[in-house]
Amino acid sequence: MNEPIKGRCFCGAVRFQFSEAPIAVRACWCRDCQYLATGNASINAIFKTASLTLSGEVAEYVSTANSGNTMRRRFCPKSGTPLFSHSSSCHDVIMM
Repeated sequence: MNEPIKGRCFCGAVRFQFSEAPIAVRACWCRDCQYLATGNASINAIFKTASLTLSGEVAEYVSTANSGNTMRRRFCPKSGTPLFSHSSSCHDVIMM
């Protein structure tokens, strides 16, 4: 990968960049992901946490997944744009 992957929230208050390509892509059908994806599977690109550069303030919602893992879902506190998820079972990866 030559170019970093860049993005932002809807209002532009939060910007992010990944310096490496995703290590995997997955579809999750757990009930929480179905709620987040309006009844469908949630499609996630999975990146190494160390490859993330983030600017701007993020808020988070913490919940317990059916697996028992703690999920931290980060979002823009101004626009509400969902940004990243992080599971307590996978400290070195972040899901987008």
